[in-house]
Amino acid sequence: MSKLTKIDNDILWHMQRDGRLTNAKLANELAMSESPCWRRLKRLEEEGYIESYQANLDRRKLGFGVLAFVQLTCTEHDSQTTTTFEAVIQNCVQVLSCHNTTGDADFLLQVVAKDLDDYSQFIDNTLRKLPGVSSIRSSLSLRELKASSRLPIG
Repeated sequence: MSKLTKIDNDILWHMQRDGRLTNAKLANELAMSESPCWRRLKRLEEEGYIESYQANLDRRKLGFGVLAFVQLTCTEHDSQTTTTFEAVIQNCVQVLSCHNTTGDADFLLQVVAKDLDDYSQFIDNTLRKLPGVSSIRSSLSLRELKASSRLPIG
């Protein structure tokens, strides 16, 4: 991967704020011509700095009223149990993120559900059936003060 320049950082900043920004508008914002701007953007995509583009959706308007942070503690850490755990979590559409963490829990999950009954079913039908999981601790979000995936660039 090449070293990022100020222009590269500016491109990344603009694109994470508005992924639908046209090359013409982006070039205009950066006071550069379109061809070099497009080449830099393509290089940033090819080198993996830009992984994908997506729309940010309002979970509540789509019926997902519950946001939970779930701490999982595991008793088994062998490769087969870990592989099974990772496959199940990767395929759970309710799990927005999963992190292997330090501290009391082994994993921290961010989970959405339509309501508490839906969340309860997810716990019973998915998390409690995972091999090696010895403890499940949930914290429900009462109010979301900030939600962002934007990185602090430049």
